[in-house]
Parts: sequence; C-alpha cells; structure tokens
Amino acid sequence: MTTQHRSKIWAWIGSISGILILIVAFGAMFLSARWKPILTEKIKAGVYNGSRHLYRIDFKSINLNVITGSLALRDVTLIPDTSVFDSLSKKHLAPAHTFELKLKKLQITRTGILTAYFKKEINVNEILLQRPSINMIFNKVAPKRDTLKDEKSLYEQISGTFKSVHVKRIKIVDADFDYINKAAAKKTKKSVKHLDITVNDFLLDSLSAHDTTRFYYTKDVSFQLAGYKSVTKDKMYSMKVDTIKGSTSSKKITVKGFKLIPLYDKMTFARKYNVQKDRYNFTFGKIEFKGVDFLSLNTDQKLYAKSLNIGPANVEVFMSRESPPPPGFDKGRNYPHMALKRLGIPALIDTVKLRNVDVSYSEFNPASKKIGSVDFKALSGTILNVTNDSLQLAKKNHAVADLNSRLMGSAKLNVKIDFNLTDKNGAFTYSGRLDRFDMKNLNPLSKALGLIEIESGDIQHIDFRANGNLRSATGTINMLYTNLKVKLLSDNIDGEGTKKKGFLSFLANTLLIKNENPQKGKAPRTASMTNTRINSASFFNLMWKTVFVGIKEIVGVGIVPEKNPVKQQKVIAKKIREQKRADRKAARKAQREKN
Repeated sequence: MTTQHRSKIWAWIGSISGILILIVAFGAMFLSARWKPILTEKIKAGVYNGSRHLYRIDFKSINLNVITGSLALRDVTLIPDTSVFDSLSKKHLAPAHTFELKLKKLQITRTGILTAYFKKEINVNEILLQRPSINMIFNKVAPKRDTLKDEKSLYEQISGTFKSVHVKRIKIVDADFDYINKAAAKKTKKSVKHLDITVNDFLLDSLSAHDTTRFYYTKDVSFQLAGYKSVTKDKMYSMKVDTIKGSTSSKKITVKGFKLIPLYDKMTFARKYNVQKDRYNFTFGKIEFKGVDFLSLNTDQKLYAKSLNIGPANVEVFMSRESPPPPGFDKGRNYPHMALKRLGIPALIDTVKLRNVDVSYSEFNPASKKIGSVDFKALSGTILNVTNDSLQLAKKNHAVADLNSRLMGSAKLNVKIDFNLTDKNGAFTYSGRLDRFDMKNLNPLSKALGLIEIESGDIQHIDFRANGNLRSATGTINMLYTNLKVKLLSDNIDGEGTKKKGFLSFLANTLLIKNENPQKGKAPRTASMTNTRINSASFFNLMWKTVFVGIKEIVGVGIVPEKNPVKQQKVIAKKIREQKRADRKAARKAQREKN
C-alpha cells in the first residue's frame, strides 16, 4: 500500500471519528437538555417521598454530562418541614436527628446512566459536597410503639423505581457543622468548622438492611477535624486540638493533641476573680474511645464504649487561698461519682485506662506567701464500670479505680478507690500504700502550705484505709519510718518573710515528735484518722487531709489542734483588705507628691 493510500485511509478514519464524536456530543447535549427537567423533578420528588415528606430539596441549576455520567447541582438547600416532623413525632415515627443543609455545589461523578435507565440500578462512584453548612438537630422523640403497624422500609419505598442504589464514596469536605440540642432543658448549640466526613460503600438493596456489618447501609462512616482552635466564653483559656478522628467500622473515636491553656499566669488568673477559682492547664497527647456504639450515640445520645484510653498527658491544677471560697458553693457536688450523675448524656464505659499521666496540684498560701505543690508522676491504672446509666446501675452500682504513680517523682504510690455510684451521700472507700520515701521530697508542699520544713525522715512504708462520703472520712493508718526531724516556720502574713522558729522547733523535736516507728522495744504504732470536709474542700482534699491527720497522730503531734480553715481564711482576707487599702493610700500619696 502506497503512502498516498495510507494517508487517505487515516483521513477517512479521522473524519468518521470526528463525525461520531460530534454525533455523541450533540446527542449528549440533547439528552442533557431533555433530561434536565426530568431529573430535577425526579430528584425533588425522590427526596420528598423518600423522607415521608419530611425534607424538601431545592437547587438553582443542574448540569448533566451523559458521556462521563457526572451530575452537578448548584446552590443546594435541604430543609425539614417542621409540621411534618410534628406529625411524625405524634405517630412515633420521627427521627432523633434532623438536618439542614446549604452548599454551593453538589458533584456526582461516574454515574451509570444507562444502567440506571435500563437495569433500574444506580451505581455512583462519588458524591462530593464541598464546604457545606450543616445543622444537625437533636430532638428527643418517643420510641416507636410495638402496636403500631410497621412502616415500609427505605428499600421498599424505592423498589418500585430502582432495584438498588450503590455509592462507592460520599465525601463532605471542609464543612461548617452546628450541633443543636433541642431536647435539653435549655437549647444548646455547639459549632465545629473544617470538618471532613467520608461515607464508604453505601448500598441500598433487598439485603443490605439486614447486613449487620453495615451502619445505616454503609460499610464505614469516618470523620476528621483538624487544627481546631478556640477561646473559651469567659476569655480565660485557649483550646486547641490537633485532630479528632472517628470511624464506625473500627468503632473508635481518637483525639490527638488536646490542650486547654490558661491565658494568664497563676496569680494573675486567680486575681481576676473575687472568689477562689481553680486554674487548669491540660495537655493530652491522646484520648481514644474503643468499642463505641455509634448507633446508640446517634439515635439515643447514649455514650457506650468498651474502653477509654487516656495518655500520655499532663494535668496541672492551681488554686489560690488568697480569695474567699464562693459563697454557698459546695465542692462536694464535684466528687467524681457525683459529677458523673450530672453528665448530660447516659454513659457506660467498661474500662478507663490511664497511661503515663503527670498530675500536679499547686496552691498559693497567703500565710506563707508561697505556692506549694504536690506531683504524681507517671500515673497509670484502670477505672472499671464508669456509668450513670440506670439499667447498668441496677446490675452493678460500683466503679473501682486502681491507680499507681510516683509521689513527687520518687516513691511508688498505689491507691484503690471504690465509688458507690447510687449513694445519695457520695459514699466511697479508699486504701493505699506508699513505699520507701525520703520525706524531704515533701518540702515543696509542706513549707508553703504546712509551714513545716522537713530536715530528715525516711519512710519504709505507709498503709491506709478509709470510708468517706460528702461530709467526712474515717479510717486507720500504719506508717513505719525513722530519723524524723522538722523545723517549724512562722507565717509571712505581714510580709516580713517566712522565718524558722528555732526554739519551738527544738521543743517539737524533743517533746512531741516521735522520730521513729516502731520505737526500740515497742510494737509499731497505728492510728485512727477522722476528718470533716468544709464546703470549699474537694474530694481529693478530703482524701489526703484524712491521711495527714493519721500521720500527725503517729508522729506524735496529733494533740496540736488544727487551725480552723474558715476562721483562718477570714483573718487572711481581713489582712489582705487592709494591705490593699494601705497600698492604694500610698499610691494616692505618691501621685499627689508627684503633682
């Protein structure tokens, strides 16, 4: 074949191909124009009828490409009809959640149009929603009564038109998401920005509703929130989260890089308030829920999980005694098991696991004008049966914590706490053991808060056990130690500086303090301990102060009466007010002299 003949053949092939492409293109344009009004009607009718007339969808325009099987809707809105919802609610058919949706563009790609038309099967590669605004509204609805006639399933409603609907992937990218709870006593709203949601393998056919591996007809629904930042409403903290991820197939919710950071240093923060206020500084490397029941979470707002893993983390709490406690406020309501009762949703977590959590509590004492602190390093352990769910509480009403840490980063400390989750008086029991410990490590706490400097003292071990409730705790303690010697310190309430009380320290070490237990030739001493909590004292304050009462008894200073904390606070508050008046008077005098 000559070159001229080959050129003619390729020219014919090119011409025929071009004509075919034009025919297909004009045909696609014709079909698109013809099908646009049909599709518009079908989409609106499908949403309306498929939702039992609950939802209406509207859009400004629709673009269809028959060749690629793509479809685009622009300026889309999806809004529920409140009158229809009320009607469904009376029939016990209303869903727990309703949705409001607005977005600029909804893109559907690689739809099998001919398959849908001839075989009545819808196959879609992807549905993409970019930067939508979504309102998810929770309504407390009564459960469906068994006496009611069963309604048609979702598949039965579409089976007259299609045999199946299969979507490989639905992606919601960079959504502004508002969760509105209308079931609460007062309507609440929580907002999240930059949320991504991916739905994988949605299948609606005659069998998928009975497939236990699917969550609402899907193989997996996952979500991710990255780079979340906000400032709390009181403008006292910034909150940051690196990522929040969740997946229905893995049944996990994972939070990484959560930080609650105070915007002011310790004393500046405390002096922003006229009353005592705890200051928190939290950093959680990882918080992970496993075995989450997403179905109960979605339909009933119940948080059920097999485990909650926390750590590594750093938790710092600071409080200043410079200001008086809030009038009428009782910290007893914040006992862990009492606060659990007030949780906004029913919850059941089989096991809470703590791993490598550093906990620090510090307090400013106006009597010494210093901050004292106690540290629990590498806190690890488990808490079993964390729940406020009435059905679970009827079976098992105790949560049990078994925790290990290193006190002041040194001695091993084990504490077990048994919480009675149903007792109105907040009953609990606790026990613990502290291994070998150099008592001088307690000076950062004892000097500032107890006005005692420990010169020496070696603990072999401490064992204690107590029963407590909202008002008090009682128990017993055993403490073996040697070579105890202390110095008593004066207060610094008048600003003269904390001083050592040499003579009183001598008397205390000579006449009162027993420098070892057991003493030579005698049996080890044990002690009873009793402590009454004041309203401004916390759960953990009651625990450690009760143990401290027992320690004082064993070392021989139990006869020294405790200062009444309420009266002491009043004395401190009076002197602080006098000091502030003197400072203001001095400032005014300096200003006059300057002028």
